[in-house]
Amino acid sequence: MVFQDVREEQNHYRMAAVEREQTVKQTLDTRQIWNLEYIDMKESKELRKSNSGQHSQSERPVQHVFLVGAKSLGAYGGYETFINKLTEYHQNNQSIKYHVACKANGPGCMDERTLAGVSERVIKDGQVVEFTYHNAHCFKIHVPEKLGSAQAIYYDVASLKKSIVIIKEQNIQHPIVYIMACRIGPFMKHYYREIHRLGGCVYLNPDGHEWMRAKWSAPVRKYWKESERMMVKNSDLVICDSVTIEKYIHSSYDTSKKKVNTTFIAYGAETRKSTLSDDSKRLMDWYERKQLSAHNYYLVVGRFVPENNYETMIAEFMKSKSKKDFIIITNTNPKFLDELEEKLHFRSDKRIKFVGTVYDQEFLMKIRENAYGYFHGHEVGGTNPSLLEALGSTDLNLLLNVGFNKEVAEDSALYWSKDNGSLAALIDKADQMKEAERAAMGVKAKKRIAEAYSWEKISNRYEEVFCNS
Repeated sequence: MVFQDVREEQNHYRMAAVEREQTVKQTLDTRQIWNLEYIDMKESKELRKSNSGQHSQSERPVQHVFLVGAKSLGAYGGYETFINKLTEYHQNNQSIKYHVACKANGPGCMDERTLAGVSERVIKDGQVVEFTYHNAHCFKIHVPEKLGSAQAIYYDVASLKKSIVIIKEQNIQHPIVYIMACRIGPFMKHYYREIHRLGGCVYLNPDGHEWMRAKWSAPVRKYWKESERMMVKNSDLVICDSVTIEKYIHSSYDTSKKKVNTTFIAYGAETRKSTLSDDSKRLMDWYERKQLSAHNYYLVVGRFVPENNYETMIAEFMKSKSKKDFIIITNTNPKFLDELEEKLHFRSDKRIKFVGTVYDQEFLMKIRENAYGYFHGHEVGGTNPSLLEALGSTDLNLLLNVGFNKEVAEDSALYWSKDNGSLAALIDKADQMKEAERAAMGVKAKKRIAEAYSWEKISNRYEEVFCNS
């Protein structure tokens, strides 16, 4: 049954991609990073005239933007979704040409077969190494899988080096290299200088407080913090997706001689309803398999990591008197799951259901719409994608009371703390709310998203920043 569900999920994911097109992210041997012997630097010697960056004076110069840091497009992750949406909304924009680094192999790698509208595939040794999607030039980076968790650092550096090769080969004038996350601080100075020598700029999205995440050991946290400092210091512009993060950057890294150059551009979310009907056979079958019913469950979607406060949410739900289910959509970590079971014995509570992953965004949107309420326990990071998606789809949202979440939702949600009994009491209160009260909260939430976080608004803001640099 599990493998059948996985196959069904993959098939539906591909089908949903077509429908959307039709309607509109160990120790590393530093010598490997510097040498990057796994990359064929002689690749793509043929210059693409359409991407050369040379234009007549009567034309507005095309701004070439290299996006580095996401593993793929359209996958289950914040940066991946961001790039997918940014290129979608700018695919007919003649002023911007995107070049997107994608991971060729290993966990989270790019599989362009899941996307509709892919063209101009370049095949080398039987593998697709480049392709065009949303009019963006996408190029794949091979990563040695033996590096383990250090793959992310290697991948970012390799993507940066490949971007420089493309800039030189295509004689691109005044490129922007936009790096997402602060993974490569100790290794980037040489590449930053090279980009500047080529007349380009380096922009950075620092993500959230990665160095604070509980999953990292003390040495890794120290690395993240120092890497963040180095990347912020050397970037031409730091783009923060949260006002709270922007304030943190200034308070941490401004000096009397130099202030960090920052701007605020939030993450985006959809404001429309799912195209799936309430009686969709796929939805009904999924509910039947998971023993669920519409509007009779609380929901959480997100990475299964300690700092997202799954322990608190599960423990508090177990204390509540709710007759509804609590469903958790995540890629479970067996070790963390066993730790929670040992502490909470949640498997004895039939209301709590880990239901696996849902990568089809249209289907996930419908599950959100049909939730009675949504829990959000994220404690670190900037503007969180899953929170925006919940506010855009679910009427009643119960959020951990931290600055990031209050900045986004304002008065369109209810708030809880990590104090014993806080969330349990809020759940019991939410269960007693009338339908009209929940609907009114939903109107507020959707208005908040439409006014501040719509993808159209966010993509327009990026165009302003990229084209006026």
